Amino acid sequence: MATTKWALDATHSEVGFKVRHMLVSNVSGQFKQFNATVETEGDDMSTAKVHFTADLSSISTNNEQRDGHLKSTDFFDAENHPQLSFESSKLEKVDAENYKMHGTLTMRGNSKAVTLNVVFGGIVEKDPWGLTRAGFEVSGKINRKDYGINFGMVSETGGVMLGEDVHIHANAEFVKQAEQQPA
Repeated sequence: MATTKWALDATHSEVGFKVRHMLVSNVSGQFKQFNATVETEGDDMSTAKVHFTADLSSISTNNEQRDGHLKSTDFFDAENHPQLSFESSKLEKVDAENYKMHGTLTMRGNSKAVTLNVVFGGIVEKDPWGLTRAGFEVSGKINRKDYGINFGMVSETGGVMLGEDVHIHANAEFVKQAEQQPA
């Protein structure tokens, strides 16, 4: 079967995260620069192989001081580890639109197996420009300490200032590229 390549439409995609702050609220952020590619057998999304990278210097929490701290060695160490990456190993179909995506997430030189939830939004065969598009919503949770992000502070009352769990949420739209026939 032919291999189909899908390129990210970054203008219709976003990658964000949330972390507990002082146990009373969440701080949200996003990556402004990222890329992803998908390869499938024909248009069968259950065969998808996903490769994703995010430029850590593009992190934004709408606070320059906090963004600078997140890029420092206390957190991402963006100077020495400029990207985080995810490489899928298996896409497990749960039902018509829900999948479990298994793969390896790498940050700060630490690689760990993760499973993410994927909702397949479907395929539009022909948009107004004649292109075929596919959409996905991805969510999941990781523990930042698994990747060597151990920074923490305790408040005056003994409460934790920053949670360990990081909730990931992404929306991604892909454009179908030319199919490649096997040799």
